[in-house]
Amino acid sequence: MAGTDDLGSLFGRLLGAGEGGAGGLLAALLSTLGDAGQGGGNPLLALIDSLGEGGLGEQTRSWVATGDNQPVTGAQIAQALPYQELDLVARKAGVSPEEAADQLAVAIPQAVDRLTPDGRMPQGSLEDLIQQRL
Repeated sequence: MAGTDDLGSLFGRLLGAGEGGAGGLLAALLSTLGDAGQGGGNPLLALIDSLGEGGLGEQTRSWVATGDNQPVTGAQIAQALPYQELDLVARKAGVSPEEAADQLAVAIPQAVDRLTPDGRMPQGSLEDLIQQRL
């Protein structure tokens, strides 16, 4: 996987110019989840699995599916993710865990939706998948 900064830039471009900070947070979160060995090596799957196990299964399924995306709040993201991971990501970004969760609540549904346009989990490297959607 490319460096977190490179992946953050790609996510920033995927999410739109106004979401550059959220792109970095999302890249750091995916890196953290991947380092933990979750998702069988697929950081996007690790994120979906982690959020689903944290009580957001219905929402994550809506982001992958081709219909409307169900929204989530920062509080829901903070509750669904392991605190240690959210805290680490927030510290790397220089924001509070609450601010990180709020930004991720906007970025994650958008990124998952854009990376799964046909309603299924994609195969391949995350960098290549993002480049295909830009």
